[in-house]
Amino acid sequence: MDGSLTRRAVAECLGTFGLVFIAAGAAMVDEISGGGLGIIGNALASGLVVTAMIYATGHISGAHINPAVTLGFALVRRISLLDAGAYWVAQMVGAIAAAALLRLLLGKVGIMGGHAITIEPVKAVGVEIVLTFLLMFVIMAIATDKRAVGRAAALAIGATVTFDIMVGGPLTGGSMNPARTTGPALLAANWQDLWVFWVGPPIGAAIAAFLYTWLNDAKDGEDTTDNES
Repeated sequence: MDGSLTRRAVAECLGTFGLVFIAAGAAMVDEISGGGLGIIGNALASGLVVTAMIYATGHISGAHINPAVTLGFALVRRISLLDAGAYWVAQMVGAIAAAALLRLLLGKVGIMGGHAITIEPVKAVGVEIVLTFLLMFVIMAIATDKRAVGRAAALAIGATVTFDIMVGGPLTGGSMNPARTTGPALLAANWQDLWVFWVGPPIGAAIAAFLYTWLNDAKDGEDTTDNES
């Protein structure tokens, strides 16, 4: 890898590490405390850490911190396959390192803050597709439309993660991120239904990336002048 890609990959590794350490860590603390955080606390922990990691690494790597997001960008040619491959490796390394550190610090707590489905697997895939679609759609708007870029961009993405988990948490854990699920699963040796999180999120991200690209291309020839006074 060239120096630029190396730096971006390291940023992705660190961003994903932060995400998994806080999100999975919050789930583990919730279990240790007998439900002290609850679904709202877990959703906020995930949304806030995503916001923080975007502010910390977005200007370096784009802060994908999610293999499904990287896939979506790759499919619409916003990132090369070489760069995407480096991002995927970095994201998995960050996720596994975070889960390993949680295991070292807190011990083996349940499924290590991973995800478990409470509905039929096929329905769980559908839930993850929708949740990730919403997340990727917001990300695409911020990443590809200059009118949507601003200091509040990270807050919009973090908010999407938060409300996605509020809805999807009781059903699938609200992963939207194969790395976020796989890191804890590896340390907990919990492979049951892991395939759900490697099928649903990539499909949702791909649909959102293609749809937003189509919408964005369609508006190029139209008058989109803001009529606000």
